[in-house]
Amino acid sequence: MTTTTYIRWFDDLDSDDVPRVGGKNASLGEMIRELKEREIRVPDGFATTADAYRRFLEHNELDDRLREALDKLADDGGNVDEVGETIRELILDGDFPEELAEAIDGAYEELSKRYSEKEVDVAVRSSATAEDLPEASFAGQQESFLNIRGKDELRKACRQCYASLFTDRAISYREEQGFDHLDVALSVGVQKMVRADKASAGVMFTLDTESGFPDVVVINGGWGLGETVVGGTITPDEFRVFKPLLKDGKLPIIDKKVGAKQKRIVASSGEKATREEEVPAEERRQFTLNDEEILQLARWAVAIEEHYGKAMDIEWAKDGETDELFIVQARPETVQSQKAAATLKHYSLKEKGEVLVEGLAVGDAIAAGPVSLLKSLDDQDRFEKGAILVTEMTDPDWVPLMRTAAAIVTNKGGRTSHAAIVSRELGVPAIIGTENGTEILSQGQSVTVSCAEGETGRVYDGELDYEAEDIDLSEIPETKTKVMMNLASPDAAFRWWNLPVQGIGLARMEFIINNTIKIHPLALTRFDELDDKEAREQIERMTSAYEEKTNYFVDFLARGIARIAASQYPKPTVLRLSDFKTNEYAQLIGGSAFEPQEENPMLGFRGASRYYSDEYRDGFKLECRAIKLAREEIGLDNIIVMVPFCRTPEEADKVLQAMEENGLKRGEHGFQVYVMAEIPSNIILAEQFADRFDGFSIGTNDLTQLLLGVDRDSDRLADLFDERHPAVKQAIRHLIQKAHAKDTPVGICGQAPSDYPDFAAFLVEAGIDSISVNPDSVLEVLKVVAEAEAEA
Repeated sequence: MTTTTYIRWFDDLDSDDVPRVGGKNASLGEMIRELKEREIRVPDGFATTADAYRRFLEHNELDDRLREALDKLADDGGNVDEVGETIRELILDGDFPEELAEAIDGAYEELSKRYSEKEVDVAVRSSATAEDLPEASFAGQQESFLNIRGKDELRKACRQCYASLFTDRAISYREEQGFDHLDVALSVGVQKMVRADKASAGVMFTLDTESGFPDVVVINGGWGLGETVVGGTITPDEFRVFKPLLKDGKLPIIDKKVGAKQKRIVASSGEKATREEEVPAEERRQFTLNDEEILQLARWAVAIEEHYGKAMDIEWAKDGETDELFIVQARPETVQSQKAAATLKHYSLKEKGEVLVEGLAVGDAIAAGPVSLLKSLDDQDRFEKGAILVTEMTDPDWVPLMRTAAAIVTNKGGRTSHAAIVSRELGVPAIIGTENGTEILSQGQSVTVSCAEGETGRVYDGELDYEAEDIDLSEIPETKTKVMMNLASPDAAFRWWNLPVQGIGLARMEFIINNTIKIHPLALTRFDELDDKEAREQIERMTSAYEEKTNYFVDFLARGIARIAASQYPKPTVLRLSDFKTNEYAQLIGGSAFEPQEENPMLGFRGASRYYSDEYRDGFKLECRAIKLAREEIGLDNIIVMVPFCRTPEEADKVLQAMEENGLKRGEHGFQVYVMAEIPSNIILAEQFADRFDGFSIGTNDLTQLLLGVDRDSDRLADLFDERHPAVKQAIRHLIQKAHAKDTPVGICGQAPSDYPDFAAFLVEAGIDSISVNPDSVLEVLKVVAEAEAEA
């Protein structure tokens, strides 16, 4: 036999070679051969073939012995561990036939020469010949061995890879999927080691792994070798890049989160080739990639996706000796890409409860039941089907247990950890990286696991009432009136990306400030004036990654806005400037020092009046910087700014002047500014406001309150508060007529069209240009609008 029977160099492989070398190795060869012109770096190497694996079995007379052992598998799989251990020992005790040993040794010598080394360090990875097919994902079931050096160590690692074809989890999976164990062969990929142990590594997906939103690359990273990220033993950094703007010279990083990154795996000179160590606190607070590296990986991910014509799951590594980035694996994504885009399953909680722990939400479902707290798999006998599995972390050995869980909660891990990937494939909701879930939750405790509230998953005390609704998007009618969506949470934006809306009619800036930033802007711009010791310590801790504290506010606000705008790009996103009342601003960290006490905050220092005032001018500057960053640097120029609670045309002029002083000039770079129509003066002086703004958006709550003189928060006056009152309707009709005479569009972003179908019908009849409602009301309002348009 020739050497090529047993050895194939990566640059001699392509996607047609899966039967010979498995999905991982075929993919590496495909990228090296086909994507060189895109300057994608893939470490060189070679693969042992399926023929080599079968020759190894033949030489050691293992075929019949393996079949005999496998025939002893019990019908219920109860003795998989015994059978697996027997087979693995048989393989590890085998030796290589001379011609195969020479082929592996010769290829290793050649690889060492290519890198001008006597004995090159290599990564040795298993690649099953049926692996990484969308309909049969074997990902993560076989082993990898890193930092291997020398011929003897390489042969040992190859044997271990062969043995890993019969791990308990791999045997169980093939049994469930109906694969004949001896029909699947094992190829070993031997690849130049990237010295990520001196830098960082991780995983990236070419779509949003939770919602299926196709226009982002999601990158996870940790310090050291990538096994900590893949295995879920750490909570990694997370970055999101908006793909459509990558080619426009923009910086479309729309999300950056620092992970805990508690541990890393590094090279070792001892008996084991690698070891695990704690990451120093200072390094934990640092990002594993700089912005240019994030964008470089995202460009490579897009190129790989375009080449394969499908969503991809990609592993990357950074070499700490050369500072170069590399792609070390790529396989098809196997969950979201298989879902039908024309359907949407929507879960929602019907009641509130006490939040016990939080983490990353995986999936968008809700589940309730008793907690089953397992310290390790040694406790698996006491797990009951349908319970909430709570544990430190999972690995592939946990899969049989995970299949029977109603939900999963782990202390550690990120979106690309084992627990997250498997939960997604199984369709089981999971909350990953809670840090303290095993400490807070107790055995048998009744809880509700909610992954239906955005990126943050929450475990609630008790079994709460919830509902699940299947929505067929293919039956939704088209309308002339634009139906848009109200959104507050950047985390929830991608969840609704495939709703048939015409953009986002209301994005609430204050939600991002309150839930993500949490610090009063003046406590950052005037930090030296802050006397509150506790607030100062909190701010120091939260802004530790930023040399200039105000950049913390700008960065988080800009990327939060960008995520919302990206979910509907290039359709418009109408962003309302901050509209906290003074009592609400005071609740932010450090806020009480900068807010006045007001008898009636609802009618006080709020909205437009703050932006040009000396009391808040430098806080407003941060808002403008964030908007400018989101629109011009990140590139989401579909963002329209809306001014709330603007009392007079003269005040409008002051606000527009303040915005211009901060680099946001109406009409420049397509920049538009809308005004909320929520004060009677906005209606009465509609023409004057239309001369100053590009559009109106009616806020029915405040407009009704001020027209009827009814406190919208008063229980005693609740019967009098009605957005459908003739006075409100007449005001709306008047505004539409006057605005249209000035060619100025009018929308509505209040709750009334969601709550009252007859009110939506009235708006259509009055000639409204757009109706923006909460996501869960979109489909019903679309139907009502279509019916109203048909009757008009």
